[in-house]
Amino acid sequence: MSETFKPAVKPLSDRVLVKRLENEQTSAGGIIIPDTAQEKTQYGTIVAAGEGKVNADGSVRALNVQEGDKVIFGKFSGTEVKVAGEDFLILREEELLGKFI
Repeated sequence: MSETFKPAVKPLSDRVLVKRLENEQTSAGGIIIPDTAQEKTQYGTIVAAGEGKVNADGSVRALNVQEGDKVIFGKFSGTEVKVAGEDFLILREEELLGKFI
């Protein structure tokens, strides 16, 4: 994915669109790990974010994350989607476990 790529998807409400970060291809000992033996990473970059969570009184609470943030999410979190031939995840903000600072 190029740095200028903007998917034609805008997440709604408190959802974010995340591009997974690539796995390491070699182990710490220098052994090459084939793609079929690798687990999907639980780290990614937010490429698009919704407006925020709508509260019961109708007000909108802004998200704690924004485009460009690197985040950690659960192993089975989100919904996988394919946009313009690229794989992404759509997650609710509450499914995010943290962000890198």
